[in-house]
Amino acid sequence: MKRDERDAQAGLVAEVRDIWDAKAAFWDERMGEGNQFQLELIGPAVERLLAVRPEEQILDVGCGNGVSSRRLARLGARVVAVDSSARFLELARSRSRDLSDRIDYRLVDATDEEQLLALGEGRFDALVCNMVLMDMPVIDPLLRISRRLLASRGRFVFAVQHPAFNSNAVRLCAETETRGDGVEVTRHAVKLSDYLVVPAGKGTGMPGESQPHWYFHRPLHELFGAFFRAGFVLDGLEEPALTPRDTSLHQLSWSNLPGIPPVLVARFVPHPMPAERP
Repeated sequence: MKRDERDAQAGLVAEVRDIWDAKAAFWDERMGEGNQFQLELIGPAVERLLAVRPEEQILDVGCGNGVSSRRLARLGARVVAVDSSARFLELARSRSRDLSDRIDYRLVDATDEEQLLALGEGRFDALVCNMVLMDMPVIDPLLRISRRLLASRGRFVFAVQHPAFNSNAVRLCAETETRGDGVEVTRHAVKLSDYLVVPAGKGTGMPGESQPHWYFHRPLHELFGAFFRAGFVLDGLEEPALTPRDTSLHQLSWSNLPGIPPVLVARFVPHPMPAERP
C-alpha cells in the first residue's frame, strides 16, 4: 500500500472513531441492554453459534456500550471487551459494575495488529464481533491477528447487516392496492439498487441520530474471502429475521418483512494446518 493510501486509511479510521465518540451517549441511551435487533436477532443467533462454556475466555471486538459483553459474562464467560471509542468504554463500565470481575474493558483499535496482539496470543477460546465489521474501513488486520489470538479449536462469531438485503443500496418500500373485491392490500418489499458494488457511505443506524456514520459494504464473496485469506473456514451460518408484530401495515419496518433477513450471523474456525490435521 502506498503512503498516501495508508494516510487516507488512517484518517478514515480516526474519523470513524471520532464519530462514535461523539454519539456514544445517544446510542447507549437507546440501546441500553439491547434494542429489538439485539434481543430478537443478534444476541440469540450469536449465542447459539458461540455455545459459551463456563469460564471460557472471550474477546468482544467493538463492544460499544457492552451489551454483548454483559450477556456473555452472565452466561459464564470471562470477557475482554475492546473498542476504539473511549466514551463508549466509559458508558460500558458504568453499566457493568456488577460484572467488573468478569469483564475487562480496554481501549484498542481493532485495525491495529500490534494493539490486538498485545491482548495475548492463543489466549481466547472465542472472538465475537457484533454489528461492527461493516463499520470498519479495513478488516484484514483484525482477521489476520484473530487467527493468532485464538486458542486451538477457537471460533470467531460475528453478526453484520446482511450484505444482500441491508446496505446503503437498499430501501424498504410498501405498495398498497385495492383488489377487485374492494379490499385494500399492502405489500412490503426490499428495493435493491446494487449488491456487488456499493461505495462506502454514511447513513443513520437509529432514528433521531444527529450524525450519520460510515458503512463499508462487503458482498459475501469479499467478506468471506477475507476470512478465508486469514486461514479460517466457515463452520456455521444463520440468517435471522424478525417475526411479524403489531405494526401498521403502512410502516416501513423489518417487522413487516418476516421473510427477509436483515442480519447475517456466521461462525468461522481456524483451518487446520497440515501438522494439525488428523
